Amino acid sequence: MLLLVAALFAVFLVAGVPVAFALAMSAIPVFVLTGTMPPTIAVQKMVTATQSFPLLAVPFFILAGNLMNATGITERLVRFSQLLTGWMTGGLAQVSIVLSFVMGGISGSAVADASMEARLLGPSMMQQGYSKATTAAILAFGSIITATIPPSIGLILFGFINEVSIGRLFLAGILPGIVLTIILMVTTWIVAKRRGYAPDLPGMPPMRELGKSFLDSIWALAFPVVLIIGFRFGLFTATEAGAFLVFYALFVGTVIYRDLNLKALYQAGRESVSDIGMVMLLIMAAAILGYAMTIERAPQEIAEFVTTLTQNRLLILLLVVALLIVSGMFLEGAANILLVTPIVMPVLTAAGYDPVHMGILIVTLINFGGLTPPVGVIMFTVCGVLDCKTGAFTKASIPFFIAMAVFFAVLIAFPALSLLLPGYLM
Repeated sequence: MLLLVAALFAVFLVAGVPVAFALAMSAIPVFVLTGTMPPTIAVQKMVTATQSFPLLAVPFFILAGNLMNATGITERLVRFSQLLTGWMTGGLAQVSIVLSFVMGGISGSAVADASMEARLLGPSMMQQGYSKATTAAILAFGSIITATIPPSIGLILFGFINEVSIGRLFLAGILPGIVLTIILMVTTWIVAKRRGYAPDLPGMPPMRELGKSFLDSIWALAFPVVLIIGFRFGLFTATEAGAFLVFYALFVGTVIYRDLNLKALYQAGRESVSDIGMVMLLIMAAAILGYAMTIERAPQEIAEFVTTLTQNRLLILLLVVALLIVSGMFLEGAANILLVTPIVMPVLTAAGYDPVHMGILIVTLINFGGLTPPVGVIMFTVCGVLDCKTGAFTKASIPFFIAMAVFFAVLIAFPALSLLLPGYLM
């Protein structure tokens, strides 16, 4: 039955069926053919999947992110990032990497960040001599940073579906996010140096100008800091933090920057409804398939299969890493987290790995899969915006694939990178 479910899911994806409907429809044989559960259970699981207090964090953070974007904060962050790194070799490329880091505390979505930066910085980078493929590769890989910096939507979904503290996951993502930013900036510098890409600015800006831009962006840069302080002192849960940040975004937009008018508020609300609807539909559909796979003992069978292959902890982790990269090639990040992580997490925890450490690794791996052919979501998003061929994108991405391999090796070899802040602050 598991093979039939997997085959149906693959057929639906190839046929171009939306992922949420493919998830739900591939579970139908379990409820119809086995006779163990009535089909009405599937409907009940769809409803109960949404009845969760921690899950309220998702719509709150999505709305808060869209409200912050509506205040014009993105332009302020672009200017600050430009002053901070635009004087380096490959200036605009470095700006995009730093912008992904600071935008991680706002958008919470790698796909959203990649799409935004492709429209915002892509044309300027190509005007300065960057090829389409190099521009697309830099912008796409930089967006992965967003997956680790709080408030990451992927980390919220991972914590919800695997019953891991979302607050600890948020804190755990900060140091890996900084390390990944540094690795990608070094890689970008090497690529820009070899290809002769000039800086965006003639030299380092005066400290006074940089300080002024920093103060102008301080309300956005304080966004993730507010989260850390709140979690550290127990001021709020992840869900309450989302509600607080919605009011924070409204305050910044209406009182501080005064750019949030009724039209911008309506647009932010409209985009949030669309984003929330997409995520919630995926959650409901994944709940049906997840329950069907539980009935068929899929997690147990996969765990038994992996342990029969090897008892070595590192080899078990490497097998899971390979599985997540492959699944990321075909599935959107949220669907991948909801569908695959409940299967692999019991295997990893049984092997002795910390769930918080694995959460950072898994969410980053799943987003990394979105950069790889044949149907990587982030790759197609950026290539679509910039009109870039995927073959050229893949070729230009080789240095960044190497950089990501280095990052994952560091993340696996040094668990303290993820566990230091949660252990110290919580």
